[in-house]
Amino acid sequence: MKILVPVSKVPDTTSKVAFTEGNTKFATDNVTYILNPTDEWYSLVRALEIVEKEGGSVTVIHQGEADSEQFIRKALAIGANDAVRIDAAATDGYNVALNIAEYAKDKGFDLVITGKETIDYNGFQIGGMIAEMLNVPYVSLASSLEVAGGKATVSRDIEGGKEIVEVSLPCVISAQKGMAEQRIPNMKGIMSARTKPLAVVPALTETLTSIKVYDLPAAKTAVKLIDPENMDELINLLHVEAKVI
Repeated sequence: MKILVPVSKVPDTTSKVAFTEGNTKFATDNVTYILNPTDEWYSLVRALEIVEKEGGSVTVIHQGEADSEQFIRKALAIGANDAVRIDAAATDGYNVALNIAEYAKDKGFDLVITGKETIDYNGFQIGGMIAEMLNVPYVSLASSLEVAGGKATVSRDIEGGKEIVEVSLPCVISAQKGMAEQRIPNMKGIMSARTKPLAVVPALTETLTSIKVYDLPAAKTAVKLIDPENMDELINLLHVEAKVI
């Protein structure tokens, strides 16, 4: 079983968001970066669990410049066998998916497992585009995944219950909460990560989008407190200011 797990570097959610150069670039000064949680906690860990049961290998892949390698090494410390860094800053979802698919197309991967989204742009794009480019099935928002007999059985949470989907390998799955539990790298993993293979490959530069401007959301307005005895005022404010019909 050969599994490929794309991982991303994202700003920590406690980082202050600001922009530079006329609001066209994200200000990275004093920003703490982390490994994208849905990649680290769900897709990577479930891939490792499958390989521990079935045998095989887990490769992590990341598009980014050399300063991203510390985050790739963390994925190796958690248990991935080897890693690939696509040598270019990520531009948009299409470009990242294109580069991952270009690498994976002739490597014989049985599964590609992505996190459902990155916590910076929340695009939900990469998994579906990789599947389309590789011409393989895609199942999104999986909360559980079992592999047997050349097929993947996936459970998805839906309103009022669960949906069970069976799909032939190879395929692409995006993972969400419930897929696996976070693993903390131990000292043995951290030490072994230093010597695990990390290949660097060139990037394709084709992209479909560009950033024109970033804009922060409007500041929150002050809370209005309404006397509980004055329901008429509350109803009026809901209709007039909140525009609740």
